[in-house]
Amino acid sequence: MGGTLHSRPYDEFRRRLRRARLAAGLTQVQVAKALGLAQSFVSKSESGERRVDVLELARLAKLYRKPIDFFVPDPL
Repeated sequence: MGGTLHSRPYDEFRRRLRRARLAAGLTQVQVAKALGLAQSFVSKSESGERRVDVLELARLAKLYRKPIDFFVPDPL
């Protein structure tokens, strides 16, 4: 299943990830600090340079106070 990193559904996922962070009133630096990660983790996750695994998503969803299904767009 090649090319899924930049598929339309994944692009929407990334937009929702960023939107949730902004709605929570957090900067990338604040998110990174809260999760004990580098700021580049947040930046690369939002830009699509790296994939977000389900456990990372669960941590982000909790921090952003959003249900996990908020981030998952309808397929195709």
